[in-house]
Amino acid sequence: MTDDRGRPIDPDVDLSVPAQRLETRPHEWDLLAVIAGGAVIGAEARYGISRWITHSAGTMPWSTVVINAGGSLLIGLLMAYIDARGARRLLRPFVGVGILGGFTTFSTFAVDADSLMHVHRVGVAAGYLALTISLCAVAVFGGYRAGRMAFGGTR
Repeated sequence: MTDDRGRPIDPDVDLSVPAQRLETRPHEWDLLAVIAGGAVIGAEARYGISRWITHSAGTMPWSTVVINAGGSLLIGLLMAYIDARGARRLLRPFVGVGILGGFTTFSTFAVDADSLMHVHRVGVAAGYLALTISLCAVAVFGGYRAGRMAFGGTR
């Protein structure tokens, strides 16, 4: 997606909102640095949880369920906070893209489901897929609703 001058833009930035338009400035090394720093924090937290909540081959990968549902809840809270209070320029990239992007894991979710299928645990794989998708959807909406109650309505 590009703007009216052909520059690439972030598709979740509304260019009609002046404050969001500022997010599209080119060559923002500080932006890349906060995303990278946040990703390290998120990935380390994910690793810690995956070491704390372990599972054997062929069983439900609860750590990935907890990580993705917890990350979805936090994404909902973050978006409610931004809606209610606005955001400093680096808040969403640091927390949303960096920390929560590094924390949540679609790749592990896919590999876990594939691994369950390869050991002929089709029922567990189907349950895992349905449970994770359902919990994440409920968590993001629940986090947003809770955030709206905690932080107030839209600006």
